[in-house]
Amino acid sequence: MTARSLHEIIGGKASQHGLSRNRVRRDSRPKGSCEARLWRPVSKRQMGPAMIAAEGYDRQHKQHGKRNGPLGHVGLEVLRALYRIVCHRSGRLEPSIDYLMGKLRRSRDAIVRALKALKDHGFLDWVRRTERIPEAEGAGPRIRQISNAYRLCIPAFARVIVERIIGPAPMPADVVQHLEQHHTEQAEMVAELPLREAVVVSVHNEALAAALARLADALEENERESA
Repeated sequence: MTARSLHEIIGGKASQHGLSRNRVRRDSRPKGSCEARLWRPVSKRQMGPAMIAAEGYDRQHKQHGKRNGPLGHVGLEVLRALYRIVCHRSGRLEPSIDYLMGKLRRSRDAIVRALKALKDHGFLDWVRRTERIPEAEGAGPRIRQISNAYRLCIPAFARVIVERIIGPAPMPADVVQHLEQHHTEQAEMVAELPLREAVVVSVHNEALAAALARLADALEENERESA
């Protein structure tokens, strides 16, 4: 038996047990297990103002004598490209490094450094991912590294600029629904209370609440006398 045949046997046993000899990045998640919690819809109205905020941030924090700011011109190019390819309705965003290299004609190192700068300064987040290799592809590694799942973010300081340009972002639909349900339940509760208690609960001005409470007492007294 040769060293090569022994290596093949060991490799075959590892494959049968679902083990991978692929190099996968630390903290990687299986594809399909993390995207729903990561991706969020992206408002088209916010994209332009968000880029203005990123460009202003980069200029404002550029150190004297340095060619680039903290994001760098490649970082701004990458951010602009991500805004162009993101799915606005779902927030789906999963370009590979090779795709960004070809799109922007930048080196791998430049793209990687740009992504890291965007993440470090709050404009981007991501989750590393892996996927299983189908059994039909033969013996060997059973999982492989694939492109990250990305989420576009607007840092707090940039959100101030965005809201100044387009106004505050509308509340999410689930929050609006929760508030409407809360108001409905509160109105039903108040409707079941005696008149005086309903006034005290509904009116927050103490003087007005006291006056209305006295009026409620008078009305109830009149109703008892009429009865």
